[in-house]
Amino acid sequence: MFLRLLFVLLIALNIAVGAWLVLGQDETHVPNVADPGVPVLHLLTERPDLLAAAASPASAGIPPAGATVPAPLAAPMPAPASTSAPGGTADSYQCLTLGPFPSLQALSSARDRLAPDTARSRSRQEQSQQSRGWWVFLPAQASREKALAMAQRLADAHIDDYFVVSSGDQPNTISLGLFKDPANARKRREELVAAGFPAQMTERVDTVPEYWLDVVVPDAGSASWRQRVRALAVGSHSTGCF
Repeated sequence: MFLRLLFVLLIALNIAVGAWLVLGQDETHVPNVADPGVPVLHLLTERPDLLAAAASPASAGIPPAGATVPAPLAAPMPAPASTSAPGGTADSYQCLTLGPFPSLQALSSARDRLAPDTARSRSRQEQSQQSRGWWVFLPAQASREKALAMAQRLADAHIDDYFVVSSGDQPNTISLGLFKDPANARKRREELVAAGFPAQMTERVDTVPEYWLDVVVPDAGSASWRQRVRALAVGSHSTGCF
């Protein structure tokens, strides 16, 4: 019985000594995991001085209770852009193209007449294709003599209104008429083909200059502006502003 009691006391004593070694000493038996020369990292709770500084309102940048916090300054907003007339009221504008004018002189005259009512203007020249009519002809012959012989054949067949072309880009061609209406040209060609002549027809097209005037005008004077445009006897349509 005495030995059993002694064994229990020894076990209790060992437990007490172990608990004192583990819990009763600070950092006594904890190995240093940092490299030599490197400061040891401490928790904020282990530094009372740093904990007090962090809790201070002045060091945290937090104003104390009851202090007035100035409102942040608002960035200035840019003023909206507006187009105003001389009287101070905003105007709206439209952009038009006028033309085509028959000549550069006519365009310049119209620009001068419309200048008081336009905010700005510009003139431009373009090239356009215009039809001169439908041409009926016999293809060019190999020589002048053969062209004249073909003309004699036309005369013998009682076909008149022909002309032997002697110069230009189609010499020795026999012209049989130029028609505004393609139906009339087609009828003329069919008559010649029926008489045994290889007549052809084609449209004659010339490249001519066209003169245009682009203007920017206020909507307020649109009624008087239309009257001025009608007086110029030219067309008008909307265009992109410039």
